[in-house]
Amino acid sequence: MNTSGVTLRLLDKADKEILKLPRTVKGAFFDFQHKFKGNPHTTGLKLQQLKGDSRLWSARVSDDYRALLLRLDDDDWLIVSVKHRKDVYDRLSYAVNHVTGGIEYVDLEVVEESVLRRLPAPPSPPTATPEPAELRKLFGDWSDTQLSDLGVAEPLLPVIRTLTTEDQLLGLIEYAPQLTGEVLLALFDGKSFDDVLDQVTTPVAAAEPVDPEDFQAAAERPATVVTTSDETLREALEGGDFGRWKVFLHPTQAKLVERRYSGPARVGGGPGTGKTIVALHRVRHLVRQLPPGRDKPVLLTTYNKNLAADLRSRLLELGGEELVGRVDVSHVDQLALRIVREAEPGSGKQAIDDSQAVREWRALLDELGEEGWDPEFLHDEWTQVILGQAVATRTDYFRARRAGRGRNITRGERAEIWQLAERFTQRLDRLGRQTWDQVAERAARLEIGREQRILSIARQREEAGGLDNIHLQDGSGGWLRYRYRHIIVDEAQDLRPAHWKMLRAMAPRQADDLFLVGDTHQRIYKNQVTLGSLGINIRGRSSKLSLSYRTTRQILRSALDVLGETSYDDLDGADETLAGYRSVLSGRVPAGHPFADWAAEREGIAALIKQWDEDPESRIPHEQIAICVPTNQMATEVAYTLSLRGIRPVEIRSDGPNGSEGVHIGTMFRFKGLEYQRMIIAGVTDGLVPRETVSRLRTTDPVRYRHEMQRARSLLFVAATRARDSMDVFWHGTPSPFLGPALTRSR
Repeated sequence: MNTSGVTLRLLDKADKEILKLPRTVKGAFFDFQHKFKGNPHTTGLKLQQLKGDSRLWSARVSDDYRALLLRLDDDDWLIVSVKHRKDVYDRLSYAVNHVTGGIEYVDLEVVEESVLRRLPAPPSPPTATPEPAELRKLFGDWSDTQLSDLGVAEPLLPVIRTLTTEDQLLGLIEYAPQLTGEVLLALFDGKSFDDVLDQVTTPVAAAEPVDPEDFQAAAERPATVVTTSDETLREALEGGDFGRWKVFLHPTQAKLVERRYSGPARVGGGPGTGKTIVALHRVRHLVRQLPPGRDKPVLLTTYNKNLAADLRSRLLELGGEELVGRVDVSHVDQLALRIVREAEPGSGKQAIDDSQAVREWRALLDELGEEGWDPEFLHDEWTQVILGQAVATRTDYFRARRAGRGRNITRGERAEIWQLAERFTQRLDRLGRQTWDQVAERAARLEIGREQRILSIARQREEAGGLDNIHLQDGSGGWLRYRYRHIIVDEAQDLRPAHWKMLRAMAPRQADDLFLVGDTHQRIYKNQVTLGSLGINIRGRSSKLSLSYRTTRQILRSALDVLGETSYDDLDGADETLAGYRSVLSGRVPAGHPFADWAAEREGIAALIKQWDEDPESRIPHEQIAICVPTNQMATEVAYTLSLRGIRPVEIRSDGPNGSEGVHIGTMFRFKGLEYQRMIIAGVTDGLVPRETVSRLRTTDPVRYRHEMQRARSLLFVAATRARDSMDVFWHGTPSPFLGPALTRSR
């Protein structure tokens, strides 16, 4: 423990530098930080000011390595780099960024070397000697003033002016401050000055005037991403890139985590932008403000048990048992079932999912000899209109709004549907079953009733001058109160209307009550909602993350092509876009692989994996490779083909991968929330993606056709954005219309 009063911080770029050092030097660095915090002026540390610099100091880490530190105040130090003692120290630059107010550090020698290494090879000498054409400068269209206004680090402007290739740009970005890299890539990708200012710079700009000489104030701003404790420092260094999420947040993320909201708030953003990371850090932030206790006043929930288990695991990594002990982590259907069983302890009904429910609808129609109704249409009508609007009587159903349902139905057809719905619920009761929609709707009614009793008690207490009336309390004899103080929802786009009604009633309507993260472009179920109509007002409290930490720019472009020109909602009735969605990561361009038939396609998949295995440079553990297909049958057939070729398959089931070592295989629905180094998306054939039955809706039910096409695009978009380094797309026959020309013409 540090008792000397010395603060030692580590700049986020420095930890990446330290990770590349030899193991013995990293060990010496841990010893160094303990000694420095004890007494920076210990003789063995050789702390000394660099010549000609008022703030930059060096200190001995080992015989050959030195830490470079900025002295922010008498006993406040910031490690900006760890270098070999023979390195050049006279071209180091540090400053407070005038836009973000954060501290930035640049080693100009390293940046220039990185750019020079990527100079294009000189052309072979021609027979004649024409006048060499001058290469176009990448950023010649913008002045130094414009680049500076966007937040680009001014010491790098001379180097930026020399850039002529994308490779050189990537070489500079590797060592440049984060905002500089984001701005330059956005401009390079064709964004206008105003778009970059709005989407990249403004979200991280300091809220107050920036004093360029006040380094201590700069160190406290979100734009200066640092860590101070020994434990978090060790996590960042030992965990590598995986461990960094627990320690370093992007300034935009940090603002969202720590902000106080006057009511429900929502954070959107594309895949890999760190929405879940923000949710987890938000949980920790709220728990830290709780009074001591053993209760769990914070709920962290999502739409399925796999994701809930992953959230709990990550929360445990982030804050240990102390944090998890104050949080109820539960997937939303399990939470609803718990509420229903608490109210109806004798009920032993089995809960069934949508696909099982559609099968029951089909069985009912077969028994009745009804051939004029589509079971999927009836199931959607029942869940979205009858259950979704809590319609209790035939008369109420005749009056119910059917906005967005597409096909118009007559009064007589409504009467038929109501009668079929009654028979369907009777059938489920007879079989001892209930759908998850029924469970959610029942839980919502129970929680709304509970909230009404709480509010009634509060009113009567106020009328009685603040005195409690025990006869008004819960029948259990305990004091009736809200179940939670704070609720955080991950993957919010996939929750049902009844889920939202239940959650709204579970927490008092006050500051920081509900915090939602999600992306409607990744909605893979049919649960389209308008939160305002369900009592959850997020107007003025919506934010968006736009920097992807998972996917390369090349994969991102192909994934965005999948979405096409389709419009998406923002969970509150307005449109949502992925404007500004970007990545600073770079990799190979996604490849397309056409085949004559499905059997040949499967053999092609096996051959590609074998090819990777045979090359030492491209070989990776098989569990970092995933194959995504449209149907369960196709997953089984791919697994069989791989087994014949000596490649072990691992099936992804509803509860996660069925094994550890092997290539993961599953349907597109199974991959939500997962990520892999290499992604193979197979069977991306017209008639499978989208399904042929969807295409037939174009003329019979245009509205439903648009919804199903949007859902099919979202499903493929989710699959594509699971990839970190590479994506290969396979098809047989005619490729899916969702694939862009760059991919279908790549072979």
